[in-house]
Amino acid sequence: MFRSLSGVNYRIWAGGALVSNVGTWMQRTAQDWIVLTQLTHNNAAAVGFVMALQFGPQLILLPVTGWAADHLDRRKLLMMTQGMMGLLGLGLGILTVTGVVQLWHVYVFAMLLGVVAAFDAPARQTFVSELVAGPNLSNAVALNSASFNSARLLGPAVAGLLTAAVGAGWVFLINAATFGAVLLSLMLLRKEKLYRTERAKRSRGGLIDGFRYVRRRPDIVVILVMVFLIGTFGLNFPIFISTMSVSVFHQGAGEYGLLSSIMAIGSVVGALLSARRERPRVSLLFAGAAFFGAGCVIAAVMPTYWLFALALIIIGVSSQTLMTTANGTVQMTTDPMLRGRVMAIYMAIFMGGTPVGAPIVGWVADTFGPRWAMGVGGASGFAAALVGVFYLVTYRGMRVRFSGLRPRVVLSPREAREELEEAEVTATRAS
Repeated sequence: MFRSLSGVNYRIWAGGALVSNVGTWMQRTAQDWIVLTQLTHNNAAAVGFVMALQFGPQLILLPVTGWAADHLDRRKLLMMTQGMMGLLGLGLGILTVTGVVQLWHVYVFAMLLGVVAAFDAPARQTFVSELVAGPNLSNAVALNSASFNSARLLGPAVAGLLTAAVGAGWVFLINAATFGAVLLSLMLLRKEKLYRTERAKRSRGGLIDGFRYVRRRPDIVVILVMVFLIGTFGLNFPIFISTMSVSVFHQGAGEYGLLSSIMAIGSVVGALLSARRERPRVSLLFAGAAFFGAGCVIAAVMPTYWLFALALIIIGVSSQTLMTTANGTVQMTTDPMLRGRVMAIYMAIFMGGTPVGAPIVGWVADTFGPRWAMGVGGASGFAAALVGVFYLVTYRGMRVRFSGLRPRVVLSPREAREELEEAEVTATRAS
Protein backbone atom coordinates (compact mmCIF):
# COMPACT_ATOMS: atom_id res chain seq x y z
CA MET A 1 0.00 0.00 0.00
CA PHE A 2 2.86 2.41 0.81
CA ARG A 3 5.44 1.16 -1.72
CA SER A 4 6.03 4.64 -3.18
CA LEU A 5 7.44 5.76 0.17
CA SER A 6 10.45 3.51 -0.39
CA GLY A 7 11.92 6.30 -2.53
CA VAL A 8 13.68 9.04 -0.54
CA ASN A 9 12.48 11.85 -2.80
CA TYR A 10 8.86 10.86 -2.50
CA ARG A 11 9.16 10.67 1.30
CA ILE A 12 10.62 14.18 1.42
CA TRP A 13 7.91 15.54 -0.87
CA ALA A 14 5.09 13.78 0.97
CA GLY A 15 6.17 15.18 4.33
CA GLY A 16 6.22 18.79 3.13
CA ALA A 17 3.00 18.39 1.18
CA LEU A 18 1.14 17.00 4.21
CA VAL A 19 1.96 20.07 6.33
CA SER A 20 0.99 22.42 3.51
CA ASN A 21 -2.24 20.53 2.87
CA VAL A 22 -3.30 20.96 6.49
CA GLY A 23 -2.87 24.72 6.10
CA THR A 24 -4.77 24.73 2.80
CA TRP A 25 -7.78 23.02 4.37
CA MET A 26 -7.64 25.40 7.32
CA GLN A 27 -7.79 28.40 4.99
CA ARG A 28 -10.59 26.98 2.84
CA THR A 29 -12.72 26.30 5.90
CA ALA A 30 -12.14 29.72 7.48
CA GLN A 31 -12.64 31.53 4.17
CA ASP A 32 -15.99 29.89 3.46
CA TRP A 33 -17.11 30.53 7.02
CA ILE A 34 -16.41 34.27 7.06
CA VAL A 35 -18.01 34.73 3.64
CA LEU A 36 -21.17 32.91 4.72
CA THR A 37 -21.55 34.25 8.26
CA GLN A 38 -19.48 37.44 8.68
CA LEU A 39 -19.27 39.19 5.32
CA THR A 40 -22.79 38.20 4.17
CA HIS A 41 -26.03 37.08 5.80
CA ASN A 42 -25.82 33.33 5.06
CA ASN A 43 -25.50 33.99 1.31
CA ALA A 44 -24.61 30.67 -0.32
CA ALA A 45 -24.35 32.34 -3.74
CA ALA A 46 -21.46 34.46 -2.42
CA VAL A 47 -19.62 31.29 -1.38
CA GLY A 48 -20.26 29.91 -4.86
CA PHE A 49 -18.90 33.09 -6.45
CA VAL A 50 -15.70 32.81 -4.38
CA MET A 51 -15.30 29.23 -5.63
CA ALA A 52 -15.89 30.39 -9.20
CA LEU A 53 -13.16 33.01 -8.93
CA GLN A 54 -10.79 30.56 -7.33
CA PHE A 55 -11.20 27.79 -9.88
CA GLY A 56 -12.14 29.70 -13.05
CA PRO A 57 -8.54 30.47 -14.06
CA GLN A 58 -7.91 26.73 -14.47
CA LEU A 59 -10.02 26.90 -17.63
CA ILE A 60 -9.11 30.37 -18.88
CA LEU A 61 -5.34 29.84 -18.59
CA LEU A 62 -5.36 26.29 -19.99
CA PRO A 63 -3.25 27.10 -23.11
CA VAL A 64 -0.46 28.51 -20.91
CA THR A 65 -0.55 26.18 -17.91
CA GLY A 66 -0.31 22.98 -19.95
CA TRP A 67 2.60 24.38 -21.93
CA ALA A 68 4.38 25.38 -18.70
CA ALA A 69 3.98 21.91 -17.14
CA ASP A 70 5.50 20.21 -20.20
CA HIS A 71 8.27 22.68 -21.06
CA LEU A 72 9.51 24.21 -17.77
CA ASP A 73 11.41 22.68 -14.86
CA ARG A 74 8.52 21.50 -12.69
CA ARG A 75 10.46 21.69 -9.45
CA LYS A 76 11.36 25.35 -9.99
CA LEU A 77 7.84 26.13 -11.20
CA LEU A 78 6.37 24.61 -8.03
CA MET A 79 8.74 26.59 -5.83
CA MET A 80 7.47 29.77 -7.47
CA THR A 81 3.76 28.89 -7.26
CA GLN A 82 3.93 27.59 -3.68
CA GLY A 83 5.78 30.73 -2.57
CA MET A 84 3.19 32.99 -4.18
CA MET A 85 0.35 31.06 -2.53
CA GLY A 86 2.02 31.61 0.82
CA LEU A 87 2.24 35.36 0.19
CA LEU A 88 -1.44 35.51 -0.78
CA GLY A 89 -2.41 33.72 2.44
CA LEU A 90 -0.28 36.18 4.38
CA GLY A 91 -1.96 39.18 2.72
CA LEU A 92 -5.49 37.94 3.39
CA GLY A 93 -4.52 37.09 6.96
CA ILE A 94 -3.22 40.60 7.64
CA LEU A 95 -6.39 42.18 6.25
CA THR A 96 -8.56 39.92 8.38
CA VAL A 97 -6.59 40.24 11.63
CA THR A 98 -6.60 44.03 11.36
CA GLY A 99 -10.37 44.01 10.88
CA VAL A 100 -10.44 45.77 7.50
CA VAL A 101 -11.31 42.76 5.33
CA GLN A 102 -14.35 43.16 3.09
CA LEU A 103 -16.12 40.79 0.74
CA TRP A 104 -14.45 42.23 -2.34
CA HIS A 105 -11.05 41.61 -0.74
CA VAL A 106 -11.87 37.91 -0.50
CA TYR A 107 -13.00 37.96 -4.13
CA VAL A 108 -9.71 39.50 -5.27
CA PHE A 109 -7.54 37.11 -3.26
CA ALA A 110 -9.60 34.13 -4.46
CA MET A 111 -9.05 35.16 -8.08
CA LEU A 112 -5.29 35.69 -7.58
CA LEU A 113 -5.01 32.36 -5.81
CA GLY A 114 -6.87 30.77 -8.72
CA VAL A 115 -4.38 32.20 -11.23
CA VAL A 116 -1.42 30.82 -9.30
CA ALA A 117 -3.14 27.47 -8.69
CA ALA A 118 -3.82 27.14 -12.43
CA PHE A 119 -0.07 26.86 -12.98
CA ASP A 120 0.53 24.85 -9.82
CA ALA A 121 -2.02 22.05 -10.36
CA PRO A 122 -0.80 20.42 -13.61
CA ALA A 123 2.85 20.87 -12.59
CA ARG A 124 2.18 19.29 -9.18
CA GLN A 125 0.21 16.40 -10.65
CA THR A 126 2.84 15.53 -13.26
CA PHE A 127 5.79 16.16 -10.90
CA VAL A 128 4.87 12.91 -9.14
CA SER A 129 6.17 11.01 -12.20
CA GLU A 130 9.62 12.52 -11.51
CA LEU A 131 9.58 11.31 -7.91
CA VAL A 132 8.68 7.64 -8.44
CA ALA A 133 9.31 5.02 -11.09
CA GLY A 134 6.58 4.21 -13.60
CA PRO A 135 5.22 1.02 -11.94
CA ASN A 136 4.60 2.91 -8.70
CA LEU A 137 2.96 5.95 -10.29
CA SER A 138 -0.60 4.81 -9.60
CA ASN A 139 0.31 4.13 -5.96
CA ALA A 140 1.94 7.56 -5.63
CA VAL A 141 -1.13 9.30 -7.07
CA ALA A 142 -3.34 7.47 -4.57
CA LEU A 143 -1.03 8.29 -1.65
CA ASN A 144 -1.06 11.94 -2.70
CA SER A 145 -4.84 11.86 -2.43
CA ALA A 146 -4.60 10.10 0.92
CA SER A 147 -2.22 12.80 2.17
CA PHE A 148 -4.49 15.58 0.93
CA ASN A 149 -7.50 14.06 2.64
CA SER A 150 -5.61 13.11 5.80
CA ALA A 151 -4.88 16.82 6.11
CA ARG A 152 -8.59 17.34 5.64
CA LEU A 153 -9.20 15.36 8.83
CA LEU A 154 -7.21 17.84 10.88
CA GLY A 155 -7.37 21.13 8.98
CA PRO A 156 -11.12 21.94 9.04
CA ALA A 157 -11.53 20.87 12.67
CA VAL A 158 -8.60 23.03 13.79
CA ALA A 159 -9.80 25.89 11.60
CA GLY A 160 -13.27 25.73 13.14
CA LEU A 161 -11.90 25.82 16.67
CA LEU A 162 -9.43 28.63 15.91
CA THR A 163 -12.03 30.67 14.04
CA ALA A 164 -14.37 30.47 17.02
CA ALA A 165 -11.57 31.22 19.51
CA VAL A 166 -9.30 33.84 17.89
CA GLY A 167 -10.80 34.60 14.48
CA ALA A 168 -10.26 33.55 10.86
CA GLY A 169 -7.34 35.92 10.30
CA TRP A 170 -4.98 33.80 12.39
CA VAL A 171 -6.03 30.73 10.42
CA PHE A 172 -4.94 32.48 7.21
CA LEU A 173 -1.60 33.44 8.76
CA ILE A 174 -0.95 29.85 9.89
CA ASN A 175 -1.73 28.64 6.37
CA ALA A 176 0.82 31.09 4.96
CA ALA A 177 3.48 29.66 7.29
CA THR A 178 2.78 26.05 6.25
CA PHE A 179 3.92 26.74 2.69
CA GLY A 180 7.44 26.91 4.12
CA ALA A 181 7.29 23.13 4.61
CA VAL A 182 6.66 22.30 0.96
CA LEU A 183 9.25 24.86 -0.18
CA LEU A 184 11.79 23.22 2.12
CA SER A 185 10.93 19.77 0.79
CA LEU A 186 11.45 20.96 -2.80
CA MET A 187 14.86 22.32 -1.88
CA LEU A 188 15.87 19.10 -0.10
CA LEU A 189 15.00 16.78 -3.00
CA ARG A 190 17.95 14.81 -4.37
CA LYS A 191 18.15 15.97 -7.96
CA GLU A 192 20.24 13.00 -9.09
CA LYS A 193 17.42 10.65 -8.03
CA LEU A 194 14.67 12.43 -9.97
CA TYR A 195 13.17 10.48 -12.88
CA ARG A 196 13.58 13.17 -15.49
CA THR A 197 11.70 12.82 -18.76
CA GLU A 198 12.56 14.48 -22.04
CA ARG A 199 10.89 17.88 -22.29
CA ALA A 200 8.38 18.39 -25.04
CA LYS A 201 9.67 20.27 -28.07
CA ARG A 202 8.50 23.83 -28.43
CA SER A 203 5.82 24.19 -31.09
CA ARG A 204 2.91 26.46 -31.87
CA GLY A 205 0.43 23.62 -31.78
CA GLY A 206 1.47 22.33 -28.37
CA LEU A 207 -1.94 22.48 -26.69
CA ILE A 208 -3.69 21.41 -29.90
CA ASP A 209 -1.53 18.28 -29.84
CA GLY A 210 -2.90 17.56 -26.38
CA PHE A 211 -6.50 17.91 -27.57
CA ARG A 212 -5.81 15.76 -30.63
CA TYR A 213 -4.33 13.07 -28.43
CA VAL A 214 -7.34 13.12 -26.09
CA ARG A 215 -9.76 12.99 -29.03
CA ARG A 216 -8.18 9.73 -30.18
CA ARG A 217 -8.64 8.18 -26.72
CA PRO A 218 -12.33 7.44 -26.01
CA ASP A 219 -11.39 6.09 -22.58
CA ILE A 220 -9.89 9.45 -21.59
CA VAL A 221 -12.80 11.37 -23.16
CA VAL A 222 -15.36 9.51 -21.06
CA ILE A 223 -13.28 10.12 -17.92
CA LEU A 224 -13.20 13.84 -18.70
CA VAL A 225 -16.97 13.94 -19.21
CA MET A 226 -17.58 12.17 -15.91
CA VAL A 227 -15.12 14.42 -14.08
CA PHE A 228 -16.78 17.50 -15.58
CA LEU A 229 -20.25 16.49 -14.44
CA ILE A 230 -19.27 15.66 -10.88
CA GLY A 231 -16.65 18.42 -10.59
CA THR A 232 -19.12 21.06 -11.80
CA PHE A 233 -22.25 20.11 -9.87
CA GLY A 234 -21.18 17.53 -7.27
CA LEU A 235 -17.94 18.59 -5.60
CA ASN A 236 -19.29 21.83 -4.17
CA PHE A 237 -18.69 20.70 -0.60
CA PRO A 238 -18.06 24.21 0.81
CA ILE A 239 -21.61 25.12 -0.21
CA PHE A 240 -23.21 21.82 0.75
CA ILE A 241 -21.63 21.49 4.19
CA SER A 242 -21.71 25.15 5.23
CA THR A 243 -25.35 25.71 4.29
CA MET A 244 -26.53 22.42 5.81
CA SER A 245 -24.59 23.19 8.98
CA VAL A 246 -25.82 26.78 9.37
CA SER A 247 -29.26 26.90 7.76
CA VAL A 248 -30.57 23.38 8.45
CA PHE A 249 -28.87 22.25 11.66
CA HIS A 250 -28.10 25.74 13.09
CA GLN A 251 -24.55 24.89 14.17
CA GLY A 252 -21.47 27.05 14.75
CA ALA A 253 -17.96 27.27 13.28
CA GLY A 254 -16.60 24.32 15.29
CA GLU A 255 -19.38 21.96 14.19
CA TYR A 256 -18.98 23.11 10.57
CA GLY A 257 -15.27 22.29 10.64
CA LEU A 258 -16.02 18.92 12.22
CA LEU A 259 -18.32 17.96 9.33
CA SER A 260 -15.52 18.52 6.81
CA SER A 261 -13.19 16.40 8.92
CA ILE A 262 -15.76 13.60 9.18
CA MET A 263 -16.17 13.51 5.41
CA ALA A 264 -12.39 13.32 5.14
CA ILE A 265 -12.50 9.99 6.99
CA GLY A 266 -14.28 8.53 3.99
CA SER A 267 -11.92 10.30 1.58
CA VAL A 268 -8.85 8.84 3.28
CA VAL A 269 -10.37 5.35 3.21
CA GLY A 270 -11.14 5.72 -0.51
CA ALA A 271 -7.61 6.92 -1.28
CA LEU A 272 -5.95 4.13 0.72
CA LEU A 273 -8.09 1.49 -0.97
CA SER A 274 -6.98 2.91 -4.32
CA ALA A 275 -3.34 2.78 -3.18
CA ARG A 276 -3.65 -0.97 -2.55
CA ARG A 277 -4.48 -1.69 -6.19
CA GLU A 278 -1.70 -2.44 -8.64
CA ARG A 279 -3.37 -0.27 -11.26
CA PRO A 280 -6.59 1.76 -11.50
CA ARG A 281 -9.60 -0.13 -12.81
CA VAL A 282 -12.06 1.58 -15.14
CA SER A 283 -15.03 -0.16 -13.53
CA LEU A 284 -14.32 1.71 -10.27
CA LEU A 285 -15.04 5.00 -12.01
CA PHE A 286 -18.63 4.05 -12.69
CA ALA A 287 -19.20 2.43 -9.30
CA GLY A 288 -17.75 5.52 -7.60
CA ALA A 289 -20.02 7.85 -9.57
CA ALA A 290 -23.15 5.83 -8.73
CA PHE A 291 -22.33 5.61 -5.02
CA PHE A 292 -21.51 9.32 -4.98
CA GLY A 293 -24.97 10.11 -6.32
CA ALA A 294 -26.59 7.81 -3.78
CA GLY A 295 -24.54 9.31 -0.95
CA CYS A 296 -25.62 12.86 -1.82
CA VAL A 297 -29.29 11.83 -1.91
CA ILE A 298 -28.99 10.05 1.44
CA ALA A 299 -27.26 13.07 3.00
CA ALA A 300 -29.93 15.40 1.64
CA VAL A 301 -32.72 13.66 3.55
CA MET A 302 -30.91 13.07 6.86
CA PRO A 303 -32.95 14.61 9.71
CA THR A 304 -30.15 15.24 12.23
CA TYR A 305 -26.64 16.66 12.29
CA TRP A 306 -24.95 13.37 13.21
CA LEU A 307 -26.84 11.27 10.64
CA PHE A 308 -25.86 13.84 8.02
CA ALA A 309 -22.24 13.51 9.18
CA LEU A 310 -22.36 9.73 8.72
CA ALA A 311 -23.74 10.13 5.20
CA LEU A 312 -20.78 12.37 4.39
CA ILE A 313 -18.48 9.39 4.91
CA ILE A 314 -20.19 7.60 2.01
CA ILE A 315 -19.67 10.69 -0.13
CA GLY A 316 -16.02 10.85 0.89
CA VAL A 317 -15.25 7.22 0.01
CA SER A 318 -17.05 7.30 -3.34
CA SER A 319 -15.77 10.69 -4.52
CA GLN A 320 -12.18 9.84 -3.64
CA THR A 321 -12.40 6.44 -5.33
CA LEU A 322 -13.70 8.12 -8.46
CA MET A 323 -11.19 10.97 -8.58
CA THR A 324 -8.12 8.91 -7.64
CA THR A 325 -8.98 6.30 -10.25
CA ALA A 326 -9.59 8.98 -12.89
CA ASN A 327 -6.33 10.78 -12.13
CA GLY A 328 -4.27 7.60 -12.04
CA THR A 329 -5.80 6.21 -15.25
CA VAL A 330 -5.16 9.41 -17.21
CA GLN A 331 -1.57 9.76 -15.97
CA MET A 332 -0.58 6.12 -16.41
CA THR A 333 -2.00 5.73 -19.91
CA THR A 334 -0.87 9.05 -21.40
CA ASP A 335 2.24 9.53 -23.53
CA PRO A 336 4.85 11.07 -21.17
CA MET A 337 5.68 13.74 -23.78
CA LEU A 338 2.07 14.96 -23.61
CA ARG A 339 1.33 14.23 -19.96
CA GLY A 340 1.57 17.86 -18.80
CA ARG A 341 -0.84 19.13 -21.44
CA VAL A 342 -3.29 16.27 -20.94
CA MET A 343 -3.23 16.79 -17.16
CA ALA A 344 -3.76 20.52 -17.70
CA ILE A 345 -6.85 19.66 -19.75
CA TYR A 346 -7.93 17.26 -17.00
CA MET A 347 -7.47 19.84 -14.23
CA ALA A 348 -9.15 22.57 -16.31
CA ILE A 349 -12.21 20.38 -16.81
CA PHE A 350 -12.16 19.19 -13.19
CA MET A 351 -11.81 22.67 -11.66
CA GLY A 352 -12.93 24.83 -14.57
CA GLY A 353 -16.53 23.75 -14.30
CA THR A 354 -16.75 25.26 -10.81
CA PRO A 355 -17.40 28.82 -12.12
CA VAL A 356 -20.53 27.43 -13.76
CA GLY A 357 -21.65 24.92 -11.16
CA ALA A 358 -20.89 26.65 -7.86
CA PRO A 359 -23.06 29.75 -8.47
CA ILE A 360 -25.89 27.53 -9.72
CA VAL A 361 -25.67 25.25 -6.68
CA GLY A 362 -25.44 28.32 -4.42
CA TRP A 363 -28.55 29.79 -6.04
CA VAL A 364 -30.43 26.49 -5.56
CA ALA A 365 -29.42 26.49 -1.88
CA ASP A 366 -30.62 30.09 -1.40
CA THR A 367 -33.84 29.64 -3.37
CA PHE A 368 -35.00 26.09 -2.61
CA GLY A 369 -32.87 25.14 0.38
CA PRO A 370 -29.60 23.29 1.05
CA ARG A 371 -31.23 19.87 0.77
CA TRP A 372 -32.18 20.55 -2.86
CA ALA A 373 -28.64 21.74 -3.55
CA MET A 374 -27.37 18.35 -2.36
CA GLY A 375 -29.89 16.78 -4.69
CA VAL A 376 -28.15 18.53 -7.59
CA GLY A 377 -24.92 16.84 -6.48
CA GLY A 378 -26.68 13.48 -6.41
CA ALA A 379 -28.00 13.99 -9.95
CA SER A 380 -24.48 14.72 -11.19
CA GLY A 381 -23.27 11.39 -9.81
CA PHE A 382 -26.04 9.41 -11.47
CA ALA A 383 -25.50 11.26 -14.77
CA ALA A 384 -21.77 10.48 -14.68
CA ALA A 385 -22.53 6.81 -14.00
CA LEU A 386 -24.82 6.69 -17.04
CA VAL A 387 -22.05 8.18 -19.19
CA GLY A 388 -19.78 5.42 -17.95
CA VAL A 389 -22.31 2.71 -18.75
CA PHE A 390 -22.71 4.15 -22.27
CA TYR A 391 -18.94 3.90 -22.76
CA LEU A 392 -18.81 0.30 -21.52
CA VAL A 393 -21.65 -0.73 -23.83
CA THR A 394 -20.38 1.18 -26.88
CA TYR A 395 -16.61 0.73 -26.68
CA ARG A 396 -16.07 -2.25 -24.40
CA GLY A 397 -19.03 -4.36 -25.53
CA MET A 398 -20.62 -4.66 -22.09
CA ARG A 399 -23.62 -6.97 -21.98
CA VAL A 400 -25.78 -8.35 -19.16
CA ARG A 401 -26.29 -12.10 -19.32
CA PHE A 402 -28.41 -14.22 -17.01
CA SER A 403 -27.29 -17.44 -15.40
CA GLY A 404 -30.57 -18.72 -14.10
CA LEU A 405 -32.06 -15.73 -12.31
CA ARG A 406 -28.70 -14.09 -11.53
CA PRO A 407 -27.53 -11.30 -13.87
CA ARG A 408 -23.86 -11.26 -14.86
CA VAL A 409 -22.03 -8.37 -16.51
CA VAL A 410 -19.56 -9.35 -19.26
CA LEU A 411 -17.34 -7.30 -21.53
CA SER A 412 -16.87 -8.17 -25.21
CA PRO A 413 -15.58 -8.36 -27.82
CA ARG A 414 -12.37 -9.71 -26.40
CA GLU A 415 -10.22 -8.10 -29.08
CA ALA A 416 -11.35 -4.57 -28.21
CA ARG A 417 -10.63 -5.11 -24.54
CA GLU A 418 -7.19 -6.57 -25.18
CA GLU A 419 -6.32 -3.71 -27.53
CA LEU A 420 -7.15 -1.13 -24.87
CA GLU A 421 -5.21 -3.00 -22.18
CA GLU A 422 -2.19 -3.30 -24.49
CA ALA A 423 -2.28 0.49 -25.08
CA GLU A 424 -2.41 1.09 -21.32
CA VAL A 425 0.55 -1.22 -20.65
CA THR A 426 2.58 0.41 -23.43
CA ALA A 427 1.96 3.87 -22.05
CA THR A 428 2.83 2.71 -18.52
CA ARG A 429 6.14 1.24 -19.66
CA ALA A 430 6.96 4.40 -21.61
CA SER A 431 6.53 6.45 -18.43
